[in-house]
Order: sequence, then C-alpha cells, then structure tokens
Amino acid sequence: MNGREAVEKRLRRSVKLLERYKYVLLVLLAGLLLLLLPGTGEGSAQAGGTDPPAGETLDVEALERKLEDTLSQVEGAGEVTVVLTVKGSTRQVLAQDVATSRAGADSEESRSAVVVSRGSGQEEAVALQRLYPAFQGALVVCPGGGEPEVRLALTEAVSALTGLGSDKISICKREA
Repeated sequence: MNGREAVEKRLRRSVKLLERYKYVLLVLLAGLLLLLLPGTGEGSAQAGGTDPPAGETLDVEALERKLEDTLSQVEGAGEVTVVLTVKGSTRQVLAQDVATSRAGADSEESRSAVVVSRGSGQEEAVALQRLYPAFQGALVVCPGGGEPEVRLALTEAVSALTGLGSDKISICKREA
C-alpha cells in the first residue's frame, strides 16, 4: 500500500465518521457559538438589577413592607420583619456623542451627552438605560424562624422575589 492509498483510506474513514456524527457536531458548534456571543449573562446581572415596571423606582422600604405582609401569610411564620440590603444606587446610562479629531499621529476624542429639546427652553439628556441596585442580602425575623419547614418556605419565597441565593438569605427566630 503506497502513501496515496493510505491517505485515501483515512479520508474515507473521516468522511464516514463525519456523516455518522454530523448532528452531534452541529449541536456542539451551535453551543460554542452561543457561549461566544456577548449577552446579558450573570456577570451583567451583578452590575445592576433589572428595571422595575415603567414609571416606578426601586423603593426598598416599600418592598420590605410588601414582603413582610406577604411572608406573614406563610403557615407557621407568624408576624414577619424583613430587612433587605442593596449594593449601589440607581443610575442612568446616558447617550453620548463621540467626536474624534486627528492631528498627525495624535488623536483626541471628546464625549458629550446627547440632549433633546422639550420646547420652551427645556433640555433633557437622553437616557439609554436605567440601572437599579442589585440585592445583596436579606434578613427575615419571625416567631416560626426556628422551624425547618418554615425556614425553607421563607427562603424559597425571598429567593424567588429578590433573585438572591439561599446563602444570602438569613431566617432567624424572633425572641419571645
């Protein structure tokens, strides 16, 4: 068997394998492409929370009261007190106009916020995105906080409502 026949034999074997596993390879390739695409992964979720419904701002005290009212209805919990901590503050990402000027080997870049006129002399910056603070931790204090079933139910509820992991939620029994 000469070298050319050996190469042809390997090529035929490779083609057979490729035909046999073509769907597996396509799925793997699609998965790799999805991993490489930029998107809103967990890393971007840490930078800021998701937007509340239109026209609302994040009011932590009101959310704590709402959680207290809701969690107090969990069987065995009793009267609940909730404390939430957040990381950061609400901020806006403004649209920017970028102008670049080149003078020889040097280049200079200037940025300015995009402003829209609202009539009668009023101007307003164009906001692209509003980033809300991310929840950092939660403390729940209640009379039923010593019972494992109640602790689990409260932890799952707080986690579902805030997006916090169970390691960031503390359930304590209220002092009698």
